[in-house]
Amino acid sequence: MSRPRIVIVGAGFAGYRTARTLSRLTRGRAHITLLNPTDYFLYLPLLPQVAAGILEPRRVTVSLSASLPHVRLVLGEADRVDLDDRTVHYTGPEGEGGTLAYDRLVLAAGSVNKLLPIPGVAEHAHGFRGLPEALYLRDHVTRQVELAAGADDRDTCAARCTFVVVGAGYTGTEVAAHGQMFTDAQVRRHPLRQGMRPRWMLLDVAPRVLPEMDEKLSATADRVLRQRGVDVRMGTSVREATHEGVVLTDGECVATRTLVWCVGVRPDPLVESLGLPMEKGRLLVDPHLQVPGRPELFACGDVAAVPDLENPGSYTAMTAQHAWRHGKVAAENVAASLGLGGARKPYRHRDLGFVVDLGGAKAAANPLGVALSGLPAGVVARGYHLAAMPGNRVRVAADWLLGAVLPRQAVQLGLVRSWSVPLDTSSPEVARVPGGPGRREGADARSGPGAAVEADVHGGGPGTGQPGGGRAGEEPAKGHSGSGATQVRPGPGAAELRPTEADTAKGRLARDEGERPGPGGAELRPSEADTAKGHPARPSGKGHGGADEQAGGRSGGEPARSRSGGEPAKSRSGGEPAKNQPGGEPARSRSGGEPAKNQPGGEPAKSRSGGEPAKSRSGGEPAKSRSGGEPAKSRPGGEPAKSRPGGEPARSQPGGGPARNQPVPTPHPPPEQPPPGPETAPAPGPVKRDDLPDGSAKGDS
Repeated sequence: MSRPRIVIVGAGFAGYRTARTLSRLTRGRAHITLLNPTDYFLYLPLLPQVAAGILEPRRVTVSLSASLPHVRLVLGEADRVDLDDRTVHYTGPEGEGGTLAYDRLVLAAGSVNKLLPIPGVAEHAHGFRGLPEALYLRDHVTRQVELAAGADDRDTCAARCTFVVVGAGYTGTEVAAHGQMFTDAQVRRHPLRQGMRPRWMLLDVAPRVLPEMDEKLSATADRVLRQRGVDVRMGTSVREATHEGVVLTDGECVATRTLVWCVGVRPDPLVESLGLPMEKGRLLVDPHLQVPGRPELFACGDVAAVPDLENPGSYTAMTAQHAWRHGKVAAENVAASLGLGGARKPYRHRDLGFVVDLGGAKAAANPLGVALSGLPAGVVARGYHLAAMPGNRVRVAADWLLGAVLPRQAVQLGLVRSWSVPLDTSSPEVARVPGGPGRREGADARSGPGAAVEADVHGGGPGTGQPGGGRAGEEPAKGHSGSGATQVRPGPGAAELRPTEADTAKGRLARDEGERPGPGGAELRPSEADTAKGHPARPSGKGHGGADEQAGGRSGGEPARSRSGGEPAKSRSGGEPAKNQPGGEPARSRSGGEPAKNQPGGEPAKSRSGGEPAKSRSGGEPAKSRSGGEPAKSRPGGEPAKSRPGGEPARSQPGGGPARNQPVPTPHPPPEQPPPGPETAPAPGPVKRDDLPDGSAKGDS
């Protein structure tokens, strides 16, 4: 008999606890699959400490594969659930689709940021639901303080040092409390020029801080915040947000570059597509966390409206404590429905109290209904978190200990950009990447320092026509590759190139298909720009493995300087190569295409032969001291050196070419003969040229 298939969607508090409990109950008798966008469980209550630089990001994460034995992890985001076919359709992290069949399905997708119809909020605010958002906020706050310290304008300094947090609930209160301490510590080491102090504002339409908690906890938190200098404004919110600041509901305009949105959360939109009974966006379930009429479907956590048996007529709140307990009951009931466990159990809870960590030794807590504040509350709060975390307890305790005796490290890592963490995303746990799955077309750039420009959002990345996130029509970012306008196919012979408008404008020519350089020189086709500049056509490749100069690597642009593609960087191959690498217009010391200054091939290096030779070797346009093509200044052949005959003579030597003070006409190679190259350099000695006007050169000496 085959094992039953259990699929769990989401690895938050509810999903992780469900998977862990089922793994223990089934002991390999069921096939358990966990679908989640990330490979870790995130302990959300400590996220404000990550943003404040107290804890490192990995401290608040727990590896799913390492902590969940007998559970198969599938990375991806659920797109839809087919209830009739009992399948879950998902999209993987690289855009690939997949399907998971199930006998029992547990929906624990969690929640996302809650948006309100306030102008400018979606464009200029950032939420606080995932690790990428915490990392972005830490970098952003650090950057604002550093920019403010270097600003000469007092108004600019004040705007950069003003941080607005909307929402005085559990998350917003902790963010403001920890944020004020974080910025004060930075300013102590790097004082602002005007002697100003960072200003944190906490706004909420509620009448008090922490309105969902006990009034004593609320009063304690309010007192600590005000003592630290946080501007707490109750009954006030944001009417409009712009790049320069926010307009409050009382009419005041506050100049700021930071708007943190902690108003609340809403259930994941996945459950809305099921077409089942809902309660304020949450899926209705019975006390056993089972969807009525669907014995194979369970839901828990923030997506489930679970009846509160302790308060008839109401539903459990969307909190981490409830989600963690939901997971255990859901796992037991799923196992019971498959005959792998005991009897089903309804969900009941007993409130053990809440803790709010306000940073340092300050906290507000009411364990078992006993109100605490100050140091005792701080000890209880951190002890509770250590006990509740499913892993990393020693590392977290070590960070707390080091943070108590050592100063915080305030540096910008630059790992998360503003546009990577939009407020209106349905996946706050995953940072958006250019061209990645789920990226909305036409997404707007975000605001604030470090915000995305249009190219960051619209261009670049896998699956787009503008690699590397560069701007279309402009010079791409340094260090990114571009998809050139010409097409290069390297091979043993010459590459196939097709000219573009950019090629023609820049005087670059492209090879036709089937060109093969022969021993006597490559087939040449001059472009209009070559003719205008007086340069003969260049040989194509000549077996050096390099392409000629290539058009810009990005659409309408001049490519990056250090990567391949388009007009390549200075140190990589492809198109117009780097100075030290082969290909196209070669590096200064390597061969290929238009060679480097010291290597053969195409337009040779200064000291080697090939194509347009180097200054000191033969071939094409010869080096300054060797023969061939356009000779060096001290050797005969082509364009002679200053003191030797041949080609374009020196000041005191005879020959077709004029002296320095004479006009230089445009040389054109005879149509029936290719220009001199590495294999066809003219013999030493004066060369009589008939392509120059009479009297263009001075007399022989």
